Amino acid sequence: MSEHDIGRLVYLTVLGTAVIGWFIAQNRNSLGKTTQHAMLWGLIFVGVIGAVGLWGDIRDDILPRQNVIGNGDRIETPRARDGHYYLTLDVNGAPVAFTVDTGATGIVLSRNDARRVGIDPEALAYLGQAQTANGIVRTAQVRLDEIRLGGISHRDVTAFVNDAGMSGSLLGMDYLNRFSRIEISDGKLVLIR
Repeated sequence: MSEHDIGRLVYLTVLGTAVIGWFIAQNRNSLGKTTQHAMLWGLIFVGVIGAVGLWGDIRDDILPRQNVIGNGDRIETPRARDGHYYLTLDVNGAPVAFTVDTGATGIVLSRNDARRVGIDPEALAYLGQAQTANGIVRTAQVRLDEIRLGGISHRDVTAFVNDAGMSGSLLGMDYLNRFSRIEISDGKLVLIR
């Protein structure tokens, strides 16, 4: 410690002692209750400082998010708490959250997501079929004007709308194969163009 740091420490100690002394003198009649309140506020203060300090470490667990690196040549997304990887793509200008599914062949939109991107699921002809873990489901083939992930854009993309109830949309291998490399390591999915 330098002499300047020692001088600062002495000054802060004297100032802190004066403030604590004044606090005790002002509240000497109800010192027990005042001490409890002071300790409670001290714990709240320490808790807030701890949360702010740890936020960088816990942020990806609480709010997993995808990162676009460079000109969109590299996309990273952390594994979510449920063990899956999720990517948010702009489909026809609307953000759609997809579950990355290497077991799915195509891009599969839920009925709700189809509505959000401007497709009326009631007006579609469900002529196709797909084998899923829950059995065979009916599908309708559609064309998406544009899909955008970071700086990467694809136009006139084939997708399917699932007639069965799905909680979300799936991003299958037809889309993932557009990248030169797919890597899963250290709790991250990395797509490299």
